[in-house]
Amino acid sequence: MTTAGAVERRKLLRTGLQEQYRRMVEIRLMEERVNELFASGTIHGTTHLCQGQEALAVGLATVLEPDDVVTATYRSHGMSLALGLTPRGVLGEIMGRSAGVTDGVGGSMHMCDMSVGLLPTFAIVGAGLPVTAGAALAFQTLGQPRVSVAVFGDGATNIGAFHEALNLAAVWKLPAIFIVDNNMYGEYSRIDTTTPYEDLHRRGESYDMPSIAIDAMDVDVVQEQLQKAVDHARSGEGPTFIEAKTYRFAGHSRADTAPYRPDGELDSWLGRDPLAVTEGKLAGMATEAEIRAIRDEEAAALETLVTELQASERPGHDQMFKHVWA
Repeated sequence: MTTAGAVERRKLLRTGLQEQYRRMVEIRLMEERVNELFASGTIHGTTHLCQGQEALAVGLATVLEPDDVVTATYRSHGMSLALGLTPRGVLGEIMGRSAGVTDGVGGSMHMCDMSVGLLPTFAIVGAGLPVTAGAALAFQTLGQPRVSVAVFGDGATNIGAFHEALNLAAVWKLPAIFIVDNNMYGEYSRIDTTTPYEDLHRRGESYDMPSIAIDAMDVDVVQEQLQKAVDHARSGEGPTFIEAKTYRFAGHSRADTAPYRPDGELDSWLGRDPLAVTEGKLAGMATEAEIRAIRDEEAAALETLVTELQASERPGHDQMFKHVWA
């Protein structure tokens, strides 16, 4: 199933920073509202929120074409909205309604819309890495100038599939981009307790591919650096490994209040909030009232959507088999 208007929503991001800011606000407000809906019992299961990581999703979506493909993790609401899925399709899916992007049967961790290249998101850590390599191999074999992107967490760099995917991509010069979303925590474990060093881009160097770290709290930096990686892959030069240094303001999942974080760490990263960084850039393009109006408009639209979805139908048992082929 595809979300009507996804490609059009994607194109909006290329019209300028104001639309990119609007999409980041949309993501932030959606995540905050999802957390409230879970707490009230309106949404069942679990969810993983991405407040603080909006610039990476929006920046990536801005430089890709709709027929490029992306594999993402279970923390995928923001990536889905950035790539073009509608709030109705994403929130409907999270709420288990037929209006959801996969008819409400996938839930929070399983978004998908091939009209904008979003492959089904993965609940298994690192599972998207070999899929990304496979898609890149298909594009190379078919002679298609398309790019395959894997977005994964820092914990995934410690598993075998990570090294296998990067090694294969490097050997065959696949049109792939590997982006480690380094928010410093693998679930509840800080990176310094699981990994010998925090500068994870060094791992890409061992596979002889361009490997860099970027400030993923700044959407302009994300776009500039990812555009280079996209151009590199599309021209047949092979893969790039990017460490996107970012931070999730919420805990690992909805029940996690993150008591394991050192004192002051969250406050330090809040000073680099990607929404605030973008508002600073917009200061010369829009008034404070215009920036505030964007937030107000998105908040009002979200509340209308929540009310509508709460009254909408849930999928029947037959929906479990709608997207299954044998």
